[in-house]
Amino acid sequence: MNASMRANYTNAELSRLLNPSSVAVIGASQRAGAFGERVLNNLLNYGGRYYPVNARYDRINDLQCYKSVGEIPEVVDCAVICAAREAVEEIVLECANKGVGGAIIFASGYSETGKDDRIAQQERLRAISRESGLRIVGPNCIGVVNTTSDARITFMDLQPKMSPGPRSIGIISQSGALGMALGQASSRGIAVSHVLTSGNSVDVDMADYISFLAEEPNCAAIACVFEGMAEPQRILAACDTAWRANKPVVIFKMASGEQGATAAMSHTGSLAGSHAAYQAAFRRAGAILVEDYEHLLETAAFLAKSPAPRARGVAIVAASGGAAIMAADRAEQHGVDLPQPNDAVRAVLEQHVPEFGAVRNPCDVTAQVLSNPSSFTECANALLGCSDYAALVVPSSYAAPSPQSAARIASFDQLSGENGKPICMAWITEWMGGPGMDLIEGSQHLALFRSMNNCFSTIQAWMWREQKRQAAVPAHSRFSPASAKDAAAKLIHASVNSTLTEREAKEVLALYGVPVVGEALAQNVDEAVSSAERLGLPVVLKVESPDLPHKTEAGVIRLNLKTAEDVRGAYDAVMANAHKVSPPPRINGVLVQPMVPTGIEMVVGARVDPLFGPLVVVGLGGILVELMKDTSLLPAPVTHTEALAMLHSLKGVKLLQGFRNFAPVDFSRLAEIVCRVSEFAADQSEIISELDVNPLICAGDRITAVDALIVQAGTVVVTH
Repeated sequence: MNASMRANYTNAELSRLLNPSSVAVIGASQRAGAFGERVLNNLLNYGGRYYPVNARYDRINDLQCYKSVGEIPEVVDCAVICAAREAVEEIVLECANKGVGGAIIFASGYSETGKDDRIAQQERLRAISRESGLRIVGPNCIGVVNTTSDARITFMDLQPKMSPGPRSIGIISQSGALGMALGQASSRGIAVSHVLTSGNSVDVDMADYISFLAEEPNCAAIACVFEGMAEPQRILAACDTAWRANKPVVIFKMASGEQGATAAMSHTGSLAGSHAAYQAAFRRAGAILVEDYEHLLETAAFLAKSPAPRARGVAIVAASGGAAIMAADRAEQHGVDLPQPNDAVRAVLEQHVPEFGAVRNPCDVTAQVLSNPSSFTECANALLGCSDYAALVVPSSYAAPSPQSAARIASFDQLSGENGKPICMAWITEWMGGPGMDLIEGSQHLALFRSMNNCFSTIQAWMWREQKRQAAVPAHSRFSPASAKDAAAKLIHASVNSTLTEREAKEVLALYGVPVVGEALAQNVDEAVSSAERLGLPVVLKVESPDLPHKTEAGVIRLNLKTAEDVRGAYDAVMANAHKVSPPPRINGVLVQPMVPTGIEMVVGARVDPLFGPLVVVGLGGILVELMKDTSLLPAPVTHTEALAMLHSLKGVKLLQGFRNFAPVDFSRLAEIVCRVSEFAADQSEIISELDVNPLICAGDRITAVDALIVQAGTVVVTH
């Protein structure tokens, strides 16, 4: 984390605010619907002490009402301020002077208005917090809920009541309404430990909340609704705190548009947009991102209930052949293995599955379970007990209000607990909230999913998380020479071009050991022919111009020129096309390069993100980089292990493993080049904004960069 950023608050530093023993309700009221009245009603069952504060009342609800915080007979842990914005600052100062632990501010109309005077008001609250140590939530926030002590410090009408449990979820949301809405999952049996909303985050923010819950014993997993923050490195540090505590963090990232990447000059710039940067950074920190808000809590609930996987395989047992097929399809889609049962398990299945069922994985016990209820649980027990399987998936295809269904759910819960493995109940009936759903959610071990897709997506993430936990994290071992940093910076500064020419970019990358194609710059057609014969035919011609970063689109490249006459004709053609470009580009000459033999084209690039710093991206190259968008992204620099994982995560990885006439690519060598590019990006992040090596032609262990682009920092980008 940047030394200039403040450290995240610890659990101990936020304990008085979020685990308060006493609460002052400033602006308490008897007027129906007033925030002060709503908060008092929410605190009726609070396990601590609470004090109404309002100079206009002597008593409220049979409680003594105090004229100010200073009159309360103890120094309270938390003050909730239900007052108008104009009165808030004075109240906050009084709380700070009294030694109150923290304050929650409901009032709105601060920085969210964009008005200078309101922004200044919010900054004064921040200054009070920093100077006094008074922790502040808000302003413009809905409040917080701690179900363990029933501290419902909010003006929301909380229905139904949120309840804790042995494997509770802590909910964090920058959007107060969405946070409290998620808390209503208690209506279907999900245990909730906290709902923490942050509003304008003048002091306490999302990163602090994650850090707090990471050390909170009543919280088994953390679910976040996240928009963004000015210092995302702090939320990554909080995720690291949770990772060290082995507490899963699941994040739904809103505002995932890529407007920030629309002005990118390189392919890398457009592929490594803001949302992609967040995904890469959270992934490195061990957090799990879900694509849909609807999947946030069920993913977190599964991780809260489930021990670490002890195998790579998953078993499926269903009473519907169609549901079994659907489950198998989604398993394949998400890369979840479905090993076939061994002989011992198969023997048990054969005893209970009719001949028209399926004694395999997925196992179809058929509708005969209606007449032979024990067959379902016997098959489930056999599969769950097998060491080849980490979990069992059971599609719930039909909801029925029957004692048999309730008994099966109870037996599944028992089997899951006895085997120490989760059973995932995929609720695929359209009777949402139908009989059995609440039993599954409220069970100790069963996990409920409202779509087969998210069921297997979550299983894949669960297994990925455990693999990451088990993998040794090697220290970064530098591949490029230490001298490359200064030498490369000198070359970049020496260029008069805001976007380095291909020749300049490759000269820089060669210092880092990136293998680049040889070349010569020709000023006329005769020089081009002479260079081609010296370098060896066939050759490639490219117009060199700092104003033509995308040469293919400009028509200034010719490939596979086998004779001197080919070179002469191509020279005239590319120069003619260059002169057609408007406005007229600067032309340095024509590059002559040996024609690199056919191979798999890759792109390796980097972008310096304004929030996350240098990011490295790898994917299929050439024109496929924009068409397929099959890429992997990580903060730079990356280790060799990380680079290998990036390559293997690509959907097109089979191309690299040997496809038809293409030889298998040397993965170790390619990963090393990715590392070298990432080291360049990390070293030069202050003076570059983008880098593209595209294409990097790979054939076996022969890997060559034939084109490159480097954009200097501060360049005004023109879209293409």
